[in-house]
Amino acid sequence: MVGSHLADLLLKNTDWEIYGMCRLRSPLDNVSHLIDRINKKDRIHLLYGDLHDYISLHDVVRRSKPDYIFHLAAQSYAQTSFESPLETLDTNIQGTTRLLEVVRKMPEIKPIIHICSSSEIFGKTANEQPLINEEFAFRPSSPYAISKAGTDLIGRYYASTHKMNVMVTRLFTHTGPRRGDIFAESTFAKQIAMIEKGLISPTVKVGNLEAIRSFADVRDAVCAFHMLVTINPIAGEYYNIGGAFRCSIGDMLKYLISISPMKDRIKIEVDPIRLRLTETDLRVPDISKFSKHTGWTPKIAFEQTMQDLLNYWRDRIAKGEKFLTR
Repeated sequence: MVGSHLADLLLKNTDWEIYGMCRLRSPLDNVSHLIDRINKKDRIHLLYGDLHDYISLHDVVRRSKPDYIFHLAAQSYAQTSFESPLETLDTNIQGTTRLLEVVRKMPEIKPIIHICSSSEIFGKTANEQPLINEEFAFRPSSPYAISKAGTDLIGRYYASTHKMNVMVTRLFTHTGPRRGDIFAESTFAKQIAMIEKGLISPTVKVGNLEAIRSFADVRDAVCAFHMLVTINPIAGEYYNIGGAFRCSIGDMLKYLISISPMKDRIKIEVDPIRLRLTETDLRVPDISKFSKHTGWTPKIAFEQTMQDLLNYWRDRIAKGEKFLTR
């Protein structure tokens, strides 16, 4: 999701040649609107590689000779990490290390590198300070969160020890069109869209609805990423990026239901499969450090983000696409 929106922003706001890395089996749904330009090599190109494979990473970097690297690739679902901890750790920690080692051993390039960490590294925070700043202690509570803590530290290690221009962002909850259906707000929106079409019964299956999140629009997030690497980038710095709006997962679901014509018929049911083994309860960022450095602030309202997300699923379902009910 994030990479596709970043590509959209860079095509519109820069004259850069853009290289995306993908695996041979990678779905291209999120860049389907760019396929024409990719085929024509019109400022956007796909190169095949895999974070698990050092040789393929070397080939991607050698061919693209990047001035900027946005490292967004990850096993990014906390729930999956409980079932596949080794794959999560290898992809996120060792994959990041492989990439940075490739760049370190190519002295002919000096890219500015953005490493994307996650707010999950902070773990449980309730009853402490109301906003999480960059110096808050790491308390990861899932293999995914542990992997992102490692990613975060590795990025800063390469900046301090190897003098590479690496910066790290801790991205808090972000969403919008193209969000994967394994994430709470997106599976809710997908289920509502399927209910509206009569494809499933009018019951939205949920996990924990008590956790509080701040919500940012993915289109605001990628704007922050562009500003990170172009406005006085400082090697080794690390920043929180997130939205200003906050509410519980339950209130977010209530809003999605409220904008559906089926709102008076939709019921909510807890599905035990959707409950994490451990849950982060309160995650609200202090973004003042990044805002002061770049001038960035989130601009897209929560209501607009949710409307666009619901419409995204409505559009896909209207085209006759088939989806799992997860």
